[in-house]
Amino acid sequence: MLGAQMQQQLETYLANLREPIELIAALGDDENSVKTRVLLEEIASLHDMVSASFDGAADHVPSFEIRRASDHSASVRFAGLPMGHEFTSLVLALLWAGGHPPKVDADIIDQVKSLSGDFAFEMYFSLSCQNCPDVVQALTLMSIFNPGVSATLIEGGAFKEEVENRQVMAVPAVYLNGEPFANGRMDARDILAKLDSGSDEKEAAKLAGKKPFEVLVVGGGPAGNAAAIYTIRKGFSTGIAAERFGGQVADTMGIENFVSVPYTEGPKLVAQMQQHIGDYDIDLMDRAIAEKLIPAAEAGGLHEVQFSNGASLKARSLVLTTGARWRQLGVPGEEEYRNKGVAYCPHCDGPLYKGKRVAVIGGGNSGVEAAIDLANIVGHVTLIEYDHQLRADQVLQDKLRSFANVDVIVSAQTTEVTGDGSKVTGLSYTNRETGQSASVDLDGVFVQIGLVPNTEWLKDSGVELSPHGEIVIDGKAATNLPGIFAAGDVTTVPYKQIVIAMGEGSKAGLSAFDYLIRTEPAKEIAQAAA
Repeated sequence: MLGAQMQQQLETYLANLREPIELIAALGDDENSVKTRVLLEEIASLHDMVSASFDGAADHVPSFEIRRASDHSASVRFAGLPMGHEFTSLVLALLWAGGHPPKVDADIIDQVKSLSGDFAFEMYFSLSCQNCPDVVQALTLMSIFNPGVSATLIEGGAFKEEVENRQVMAVPAVYLNGEPFANGRMDARDILAKLDSGSDEKEAAKLAGKKPFEVLVVGGGPAGNAAAIYTIRKGFSTGIAAERFGGQVADTMGIENFVSVPYTEGPKLVAQMQQHIGDYDIDLMDRAIAEKLIPAAEAGGLHEVQFSNGASLKARSLVLTTGARWRQLGVPGEEEYRNKGVAYCPHCDGPLYKGKRVAVIGGGNSGVEAAIDLANIVGHVTLIEYDHQLRADQVLQDKLRSFANVDVIVSAQTTEVTGDGSKVTGLSYTNRETGQSASVDLDGVFVQIGLVPNTEWLKDSGVELSPHGEIVIDGKAATNLPGIFAAGDVTTVPYKQIVIAMGEGSKAGLSAFDYLIRTEPAKEIAQAAA
């Protein structure tokens, strides 16, 4: 199962074990059971503190439990093989069960340990899903550190009948005590927030105690990270308040146009950005959702940002990097069938549609790339484009048309996503040239029609926005308000690319530095520094 390089890496990691761990497998005669046995035997052979047995019983076969030998409640169960994107999750589960401390904020561990009650989680993932590891690792952490929490982490491809019976059509999908709990990317803080009604108040209290910053970056994607690194290196106190650290990059699969790096993946790049931020004295405040901006002229000398949890932060200068999100179709049925056949991430959810019929809406690069990826998995792909021709790069169009199981429909306006009340059954569209209506029978619809800037929170702030809702900036990344700068996909800068966002973030950071050295410190900042 494990190649020589992976075995060597795993052996290095297992050297960090502090306590013996047991791998207890429940196996059958199928191929996946054979692979599971081989995997566990290989792991056990790498360290004398790891033992494997194959006489376990469980609802899922094949599956295996990782548990601490001295405390069987410190455990987690994997159903299916946690390879691909989940190999890191497997390694962390082994280490945490073996007493190696997780690199997680102490307050999160304390919250996990203080949870009272019984929480039986089941979570479905796919091996190609880049959003799933965060959820897998969060539930693993909770299951190991709280005896009242159990987690069974299920690879959907190994349990297709169960996935279909439960109508799991998007991953990550989490069930709690047998009932749907959540869909989509989450970490431990998000899950705890859903379980602990007082979490917002706790987060607000933490923010409320912060002194004013000289630079506050709102947004934690590539632009925000670059801006923060530049301003902290100039010697200015810097904070990052992000709704989700990493932004869209965390949802990106293969990245092949990041100069000097031939290939990387979004989650890996996010981890590297976070490590880089951690090298500096930058105050990172994750899960901080900005709701309102009050410019310095109205806030008494310092810009103020108010957040959804009721807290607010102040700063001499702001860099706005809140990015963008996937644009929705806005047609009947889209919201009703979200995660029930309507999806936005082909890498995450594509494996759930193996052998089925799906549509991709959008003929730009994202849409055509999604159709190509899906054509290798599903039974048939129908690509639907509003324009009279595809807009993707010609090399992508040529690749798409090489597939026999792909149809392309242009000049088509999607008018409705149809379903049977529980899942998608098709979609309707209008031919924009003839005016005729038509429909396609489908099992899933993947929406890939561009981005919407995250600027709703700036309404009535005085920050100038374009007709498309983007923040208007000049050549120095400055907005129309003194001391407020912006960068990345949220701005009017064309070409929404990671490398461009980083460059624009660096420019915004340098512009904020230039602004700060040319203006007098606000009274609150001066008093805090005294």
